[in-house]
Amino acid sequence: MNRIDRLLALILFLQSRRVVTAEQMAAHFELSVRTIYRDLVALGQAGVPIVAEAGVGYTLMRGYHLPPVNFTTEEASALVTGGLLVEQFADPAVKAQMHSALLKVRAVLPREHQERIGRLERGLATTAHVKPSAQADLSLLQQALADRRVLRFVYQGAGKTATTERIAEPLGLIHYLARWHLIAWCWASGDYRDFRTDRMTEVTALRETFTPREDFSIEQYIRTMPAPNLRARVQFTPLAADRAKREWWLGVLDEERVPAGIVLTLAAVEWENLVRWLLSFEREATVLTPEHLRKSLVTAAENAADHHAKGPARKVS
Repeated sequence: MNRIDRLLALILFLQSRRVVTAEQMAAHFELSVRTIYRDLVALGQAGVPIVAEAGVGYTLMRGYHLPPVNFTTEEASALVTGGLLVEQFADPAVKAQMHSALLKVRAVLPREHQERIGRLERGLATTAHVKPSAQADLSLLQQALADRRVLRFVYQGAGKTATTERIAEPLGLIHYLARWHLIAWCWASGDYRDFRTDRMTEVTALRETFTPREDFSIEQYIRTMPAPNLRARVQFTPLAADRAKREWWLGVLDEERVPAGIVLTLAAVEWENLVRWLLSFEREATVLTPEHLRKSLVTAAENAADHHAKGPARKVS
């Protein structure tokens, strides 16, 4: 990005936020804080009214806005691609909003660019056709998060048949393990809780608002989650290795080609899920290290074979 584009992007960044620090701008643009300071001075000299508050940050003077700008075809293409991903990760309400937003993007493009975007839309596809499980309205959760509105909902915990009513302050939404999770301050437990959205029903945003908790940030919360510090070296056949690299979401740290196939170093949080997943490869995967993982795999395979050999349990009359 050249400096003129960067200065324009810096104005747009300031325009989209009430107040922002030099450190936040430096992190966003992957620049040094000193470079950000120089850019702010340059914008001030060019007549852009930037207001600085000591110990708070920078903001644009109230009432100052850049005129509307058109999207480039590359930006519009990126949004179309993002819309395809939204189809897989969002609920119907968010999908409808994305569709509406993309129509507005196309409306401001020149005619020839609209045709190009149309060809791109027709050429993009996904093979995922699994219907997502029912979950809380993501649009409602997003609005409550942005407006700091307290939520009331009914929740069914993992492995439990009974439900409980919860009142919570929404603090973040995280997508992991193929599910959206609401991170919130639960009034009943007096602590931070991770609520899976597909276990939430009867969700209502109350009129009551809450004050943000100064000791919480979603980035810090993610860092406190269990880290994939375990390592396993597994030899796969070439075809199985391709599948493994697509499926193992915790990450493939290393790949080594050997005469018998491909050795992948896999990251894991705990061994149990890795054992169950490796069972699905049958003879196409061989655990090299650690030895106790291989032994656990043998035990799990023997238990599975014994279970299925017995067949379904018969009722005694």
